[in-house]
Amino acid sequence: MELDELMAPFLIFGLGLAGVVALLAMMVLGPSSRKAQERRLLAIKGRHGDVLAAAAETQLRRVLANRRESRLEEFAAQYIPRPDMLRRRIAQTGKSWTLGQYGIVSLAILAVVFVLLYLRGAPLLLALLAGVFAGLFIPHVIVGRAIKKRIKKFNARFPEAIELLVRGLRAGLPISETLAVVAHEIPGPVGVEFQSVVDKMRIGRTMDEALDETTRRLDTPEFKFFIITLAIQRETGGNLAETLSNLATVLRQRGQMKLKIRAMSSESKASAYIVGSLPFFVFGIVWFMNPGYMDDFFMDERLMVAGIGGLVWMGIGIFVMAKMVSFEI
Repeated sequence: MELDELMAPFLIFGLGLAGVVALLAMMVLGPSSRKAQERRLLAIKGRHGDVLAAAAETQLRRVLANRRESRLEEFAAQYIPRPDMLRRRIAQTGKSWTLGQYGIVSLAILAVVFVLLYLRGAPLLLALLAGVFAGLFIPHVIVGRAIKKRIKKFNARFPEAIELLVRGLRAGLPISETLAVVAHEIPGPVGVEFQSVVDKMRIGRTMDEALDETTRRLDTPEFKFFIITLAIQRETGGNLAETLSNLATVLRQRGQMKLKIRAMSSESKASAYIVGSLPFFVFGIVWFMNPGYMDDFFMDERLMVAGIGGLVWMGIGIFVMAKMVSFEI
C-alpha cells in the first residue's frame, strides 16, 4: 500500500507529461494526414481508376508535405526571435532550408551537447548553458559560411555577366532580353538571381522592383553598384553599354585587390586563429582526459571569477586582432 502511495504522484506526473507532449504533437502536426490521404485515393480510384490515382497520390504527398512544412514553419516562427531576418539570411544561402528545419537542428545540437557534457560529469547548469550556446552558435555559423560562399561565387562570375550584358546591348538587344540571356548562359548563383529577376518581370513586376528585391536579398556592394549604374544611366542618359563595361573593369580590379589583401593578411589571420583557439582547445583536452582535475574550476568561486575575467580579456584581444586584419575595400 505504501509503495502504491509513493508511486501514485510519479504516475500522475508521467501521465500528465505524456498528455502535454501528445497535445504539442497534435498542435504541430495536426490531424492524421495518412488516413485522409487513403480516403481520398479510394474515392479517386472509384471514380477514375488506378491511372489517375497514381498521379493524384503524388500530388497529395506533395501538398501534405508542404502543409506539414508550413505548420512547422509557423510553430518555429513563434519561438525564434526576429524570424523575418532569419528567413532572409536563409534565403541568402540559396539552399532550400526552412525556418522549421533550422529550429529542429538547433534543438538537436542543444540536446546532444547537453547530454554529452552532463554524462561526462559537467554540472547541470554548465551543460545546459553550453548546449544553448552550441544550439544558437553552430547553426548561425553554418548559415553565415554558406552565405559567404555563395556571395563569393556570385562576385567571381558577376563581371562576366556584366560583360555579357554589354555584348547583348551592343548587338541591339533590349536590356530585358539581355537579362534573360545572362540567366541562361551564366551558371551558379548569378544565373539563379538573374533568372529570378526575369521571372518577376514576366509576371508583371517592373525591372526596378525586381532588381530592388534581389538587392535586398543579396546585400552585396557589387550588385548595388550595378543598380546605381542603371539608375544613373536612366536619369542622365548616355551609352549604357560603355558604362557597364567600365563597371565590369572596376569590379575585376576590386576582386584582384581583395585577393592581394587576403594574401598579405593570411599570416596575421592564422596567428589570430591559433592564439584565440589554443586556450579553449587545451582546456577541452584536459577536461575530457581528466575531468576530476577540472572539478574545482566549476566549484571554487575564485576560479570561476578568474575564468570569467580571462574570457573577457581574451574576447577583447580576439576582437582587436580581428579588426587589425580586416580591411574594407
